Amino acid sequence: MIKAGFQWLAGTEWFMRTGPRVLSKVERVLDRVSRGRPPSGERSLVLLTTGARTGTPRRTRLACVTEPGGSLLVVGSNFGAERHPGWTANLLARPDAAVQHHGREFPVRARLLTGDERAEVWPALVAGSPFYERYTARSGRELRVFRLTPSQ
Repeated sequence: MIKAGFQWLAGTEWFMRTGPRVLSKVERVLDRVSRGRPPSGERSLVLLTTGARTGTPRRTRLACVTEPGGSLLVVGSNFGAERHPGWTANLLARPDAAVQHHGREFPVRARLLTGDERAEVWPALVAGSPFYERYTARSGRELRVFRLTPSQ
């Protein structure tokens, strides 16, 4: 019930306009209160990247899908905005990153999925987050999909 409500909300024009400003503030408060642990059952991670231009450490909470074998899939939706989110440029420039997931932090290597490989995982991503289709239509761009493979 809550998940369906969030999925409906995430696909609304209001959320696509206000989400980027509001959600990041809410997530910072929740991270502080929960000490970085997501709510039980939440399919998310915190991506730790290095800024492509600045070299500054960056921290971004993202929805994810866990694949058999432990790799994680993330989507650069940017709430359906016309531009790709900054964290995707960071991964393209510096694919070695880290994630915090299920209470542990570990290094990963990011790879942008394209063509058939992207098409193969897209249905699973949309099944978990149907608003990705709406974000694609609204943005006019193909949303970037990355596979984060643990590098330990």
